[in-house]
Amino acid sequence: MFLQSFKITGLAVAQIFLLAALGYFLIKKNILGPEGLSALSRLVIEVTLPLMIFCQLIKNFSFNLYSNWWIFPLISIAITIVGLIVGAVFLGLIRGPQHKLQFLSLIAFQNSGYLALALVAALLPADKLDSMFTYIFLFLFGFNLVMWSLGVYILSFTRAKKFELGSLFSPPVIATLVSLILIFFGLNKFIPQGALKPLRMVGDCTLPLAMLIVGGNLASIHLGQIDKKAMSLMILAKLIILPAFGLWLVIKFKFPELVGLLIIMQLAVPSATSLSLIITHYKKEDLLISQGIFLSHIVSLVTLPLFLSLYFTLSMIK
Repeated sequence: MFLQSFKITGLAVAQIFLLAALGYFLIKKNILGPEGLSALSRLVIEVTLPLMIFCQLIKNFSFNLYSNWWIFPLISIAITIVGLIVGAVFLGLIRGPQHKLQFLSLIAFQNSGYLALALVAALLPADKLDSMFTYIFLFLFGFNLVMWSLGVYILSFTRAKKFELGSLFSPPVIATLVSLILIFFGLNKFIPQGALKPLRMVGDCTLPLAMLIVGGNLASIHLGQIDKKAMSLMILAKLIILPAFGLWLVIKFKFPELVGLLIIMQLAVPSATSLSLIITHYKKEDLLISQGIFLSHIVSLVTLPLFLSLYFTLSMIK
């Protein structure tokens, strides 16, 4: 049973990373330059992902159907807190204050959007996919608020400027808010299906484009000399301890299937690629971030299907 689950999840992860490998190849061969990658990133963040969120919520979300919707932003905050706690356990073994903060951020903030969306699209049948997408979008609502406030504060190394207020209201966050407001007041019923269909077609471009961007970002990373001690501890904390804790939690307390999958997946995915954007924006020295992002994505090719397979196996026999 485990081997069958591992084969299925491993194949799904391999398919996703194949798309990322294509993005990596396009950058390395100079077929796609930094300007093109930046344009693709803006296209996804500002257009296709918000449209995907908007169409998905307008079509499938209702406050009656998802009366516990508020739980998912709280889950995202809780996962970040658990990551900070686990990371803090190892801080005594990391040298230098800036190294410590970058190490902490690599563990606390994960690739919660692009990779998670692509992963469930490859794993789940159609009858469960819409609900899972909705869970992820609600999860991202909380994650983005924490990422662009606390995450920026941790990496910017200054109390003078905690974060830029405007960054809290990124296009995906705005799309979520607008969708929820329209649904709350029943205004979504007046949106014609003829208008939603082309918007949904654009939104459906998000997942393949997003994985190309992830691969392109990995190709753009300048690794330098690897801090073997810090990276070993990061992999242990991020890709082994956190998902193992999540696996115990969801099996012990018998979470609903899709909620349990969301928690395991968010604890098992690699570090957030947007961490590199933050340190670049605030002109901070990249001490561990690029190393951590690159290595966590490589190692997760094994650890991610491993923990997902364990979850599927154990949840079936519990």
